[in-house]
Amino acid sequence: MTRPPTAAQRRVIEGADPVTGRLRGTEAQLAALVKRGLAFRHPRPPHDHFLTPAGHRIREAVPEAPAEPAPDTGVFTARVGGEEEPPGTGPARRREVHSAWQGLLELRRMTNPDGAADRPCGWERTHLVRAAALALEAAGHPPAGGDTDGYRVRATPQPEAVAVYAPDAGALAACAATLERAGWQAGEYTEPRTRARFLLASPRRV
Repeated sequence: MTRPPTAAQRRVIEGADPVTGRLRGTEAQLAALVKRGLAFRHPRPPHDHFLTPAGHRIREAVPEAPAEPAPDTGVFTARVGGEEEPPGTGPARRREVHSAWQGLLELRRMTNPDGAADRPCGWERTHLVRAAALALEAAGHPPAGGDTDGYRVRATPQPEAVAVYAPDAGALAACAATLERAGWQAGEYTEPRTRARFLLASPRRV
């Protein structure tokens, strides 16, 4: 692709679901995005259109799209732990988390070459912290809050790896088991300075 998307196409891309990449637009707009390799049409009914990895990269680069959506935008963001203004923890939040996780599994089935849902997809490899956090939150692990202990997912300098911290050895082991069931590889390490134990987790490829 050499020409950038048109303004109308950018609006369609920017409006894609942040987890699944599902698109809304006119048939002409969606067909144009498919032709340019930025979207694909799902082969099963209702034949919705979704962003390809190239489309996701453009969506992430759109200047108007905030990196961290404001709490009232209605855009789902997984809890990474330690947020200053965390979302609620009631039934509505649990429904949002469940829906986001199911959407991610569907994205795996649609974008992994072999249709596997037990292995992370391209979107997860470019959103490591959010992907790992979603797997933990969807499994019911409590994230760290202002006055509560829980998991914390943080970026690392290593490619395709995140660090996961937990309040004790049992919670850390439980997080490792959850991530491994979700298709990640997780190993326990000790920080040289603080002696704190943490997980180094990365998406499994096979």
